[in-house]
Amino acid sequence: MPQTPMLKPVAGQPSWTITSCDVKLSVTRSGGQVAPVVFERRGRKIEPYAIAPWHDEKVAADLPPLVKVLRGDFFCMPFGVNDKPYRGEQHPLHGETANRNWSFVSHEKTASATEIRLRLKTRVRKGCVDKIIRLIDGQNVVYTRHVISAEPGPMCFAHHAMIKFPDEPASGLISTSRFVHGQVFPDPVELPENRGYSILKPGADFKSLKRVPTITGQTTDLSVYPARRGYEDIVQIINDPATDFAWTAVTFPKQRYVWFALKDPRVLTGTVFWISNGGLHFAPWNGRNINMMGLEEATCYFPYGLAQSARPNPFSKRGYKTVLRIRRDRPLTVNYITGVAPITSAFDRVASIKPLHGTVRLTAKSGKQVEVPVDVGFLNGSTGR
Repeated sequence: MPQTPMLKPVAGQPSWTITSCDVKLSVTRSGGQVAPVVFERRGRKIEPYAIAPWHDEKVAADLPPLVKVLRGDFFCMPFGVNDKPYRGEQHPLHGETANRNWSFVSHEKTASATEIRLRLKTRVRKGCVDKIIRLIDGQNVVYTRHVISAEPGPMCFAHHAMIKFPDEPASGLISTSRFVHGQVFPDPVELPENRGYSILKPGADFKSLKRVPTITGQTTDLSVYPARRGYEDIVQIINDPATDFAWTAVTFPKQRYVWFALKDPRVLTGTVFWISNGGLHFAPWNGRNINMMGLEEATCYFPYGLAQSARPNPFSKRGYKTVLRIRRDRPLTVNYITGVAPITSAFDRVASIKPLHGTVRLTAKSGKQVEVPVDVGFLNGSTGR
């Protein structure tokens, strides 16, 4: 019988920790936030996820729990600010799944895999969410599944992965699978009178991450980061809905690895980029959250919340799904894969990721390739439309 993981403080938060031969992962009780995650444990120990600089500080009591904990990746349902109620439902910032305490259900370990299952009973929209995180020996990969059983109705949601970048301009190169629409957040993300600063042009459309309009009348390249120190910005892309496989990747050439996220774009229809580089000058941020980018695989209309995502909006009017429906007859399942792949110095920006039998092949713009073990079949079987 595997030993049940004990709830112990990790980076200031009570957390459960599970390990494989290749990955060590901690998940917080509050908000189910996943970090730190150590990949390649038998070698150089890659830790791609950001943890808030205030994680070991005393912060204001009225701060949302998710901001107190803020780290790694967590599941948001409903995703967004949620400042407006929807049919009598008033959800907190990024939903109960990101703010309330999760309960331990089980820990299973076989000869080659380890898995932890947590559960949260939701109150605003009564139901249950199961979080299953699985590691497999021989793979630098994390498999995450959320199974949602709740009162029927539309729902927006997201995985809120936050990547830390080395403190050097353009140390990371961002790329994605094909997208059909890109847009800057329609409202100013931050305002100087509120001690916050943004640089991208609100509501601007773009076809390439390399040319995104700014308020100066020029364009900027979102595919290289860190950049634009002192600003906080949000954009969203919509993945090609005609495909059944989509990806987001960050290449770190000097560190010689790629971080990647894989998904079914029929379930997680887009990616929200939260570009946080010291643009917030109020507590607890105080200009300290730098060189971080949220690459948040989401079904939503920007991070406004459920009301704006469930009602007709500019994305839904174009035919892009901004919610899926929870049904009585079957749960909504959201599957998500993240991992790292070691690369050589000749491997530059990821140009494509192709699923193969038991692996994925990452091809660089330079033509160099690397294959890493991944069970892409894990993404199959997501339900709810």
